[in-house]
Amino acid sequence: MANHGEISEEHKPYIEFQKVCKAFGDNVVLEDVSFAVMPGETVCILGRSGVGKSVALHHIMGFLKPDSGRIWVAFEDITDYGERDLERIRKKVTMVFQNGALFDSLSVGENVAFPLRERGDLTEEQIYQIVDGLLEMVGVGQYRDQLPSDLSTGMKRSVAIARALAAQPEAVMYDEPTTMVDPLMAQLLGDLIKKLKYQLKLTSIVVTHDMRLAKKVADRVVFLHEGRVAFYGTPAEMEKSEEPIVRQFLDLDELRLDTWRTGAGQAGLSV
Repeated sequence: MANHGEISEEHKPYIEFQKVCKAFGDNVVLEDVSFAVMPGETVCILGRSGVGKSVALHHIMGFLKPDSGRIWVAFEDITDYGERDLERIRKKVTMVFQNGALFDSLSVGENVAFPLRERGDLTEEQIYQIVDGLLEMVGVGQYRDQLPSDLSTGMKRSVAIARALAAQPEAVMYDEPTTMVDPLMAQLLGDLIKKLKYQLKLTSIVVTHDMRLAKKVADRVVFLHEGRVAFYGTPAEMEKSEEPIVRQFLDLDELRLDTWRTGAGQAGLSV
């Protein structure tokens, strides 16, 4: 792992876990977890439900503290930071929650405008220009005046991404962006994450169990199993991995894809 004191910033990891451990009572969720995310890189944290993927994200955001090990975010060791310093880090690193975490009483446009208004240095005209641009970028411009309750789960995720981008972050964390959406919407969300990666050069972590999404967007993959890193490398390297638990995951994923293709074909959908 990198020695942060001796390397220029562009060659340092933007986010790094150094031997991180976390347990809730007797339940060990993360055990000796180490990985790094370079500036502008997209890393997917893969694994079955309950292996600590979302817990890892909550450590990056400072919502949880490790029992041992060190965590670096935005080139800073945040392990012992208090809330004031964490708030400063969260201005650089934002999170797209699985449920979208949108304000139900505000329109789509007002949700995206919220972080822009908090800045206090923009006119209403500037805010609306930025909001319209972001909503168009994520493909939901026509829903600006609707309430989140009028939208599908996938559309809400797209709005949540637009709101995250409104804060002009350096990094975005995505928590299971394709869970509970249909395969077509999952594909569109994957395309959007990939587009943002290349257009905005954002550093990203995507927590998912969706191997197709990982192949589409990830530079590298961290595969967690029973709290440990079972694999860390590129998606292509993961495809060739002989690690039994990784092979089992890939085979099950292929089986799910074949089942969906069969069902879609019977329904007359193109796949």
